[in-house]
Amino acid sequence: MASLVLLADQAARWRPGSFSYRLFGCRVGIDFPVVKLMDYADRIEQLLCDANPFALLTAAHLLTRQTKGQAHRRRAAKWRLTKLLYQRQWDRQRIIDLYSVIDWLMRLPPDMEARLWRGIVQMERREAMPYITYAERIGRKIGLQEGLQEGRQEGLQEGLQLGQRQMVELLARQLNKRFGTLPPQLGERLVVADSEQLGRWAMALLDAASLDEVFGDK
Repeated sequence: MASLVLLADQAARWRPGSFSYRLFGCRVGIDFPVVKLMDYADRIEQLLCDANPFALLTAAHLLTRQTKGQAHRRRAAKWRLTKLLYQRQWDRQRIIDLYSVIDWLMRLPPDMEARLWRGIVQMERREAMPYITYAERIGRKIGLQEGLQEGRQEGLQEGLQLGQRQMVELLARQLNKRFGTLPPQLGERLVVADSEQLGRWAMALLDAASLDEVFGDK
């Protein structure tokens, strides 16, 4: 077993290389190497050219910090990262998972998210690769706005229902992968939940150590 500590903070001098404690006359400890993401801030172009998926996520983390308060720069950076996902020709699930992290990191104002999403849809049609449309958070939001503007209420409802089903399916797969096969009663809760509840469970999944922590059961 080996340990590696990954630090995403901005404190340049904080670089712990060991951890230990004493209890009842015993001492337990471990020494470990440290990787500080901020050390790669001047190597973003190198990260973007690297085929390692984690290099792409490191670049996304650094670009998120660099574009804080600069929405136009962030939109351009997010669009570039999104295009790279397609160019790498990874499998569908890896693209979905990586885009979900990038999307979570690089939040944009609604109008810029709409612009970015239209570009993604056009790219998918051009490349015949319907991957990221599965991550429907932005798509549902834009579909609601555009549907109301154009008065296509029936088509809007169908689109929202489709997005809801996709969100349930994605969350169920993530839960299965993390905790094993879901009990039937939890599967039923996913199916009947609204989008806000699904979103809360998805956020809880990031840090949860058990299904009880995801679903808030005592």
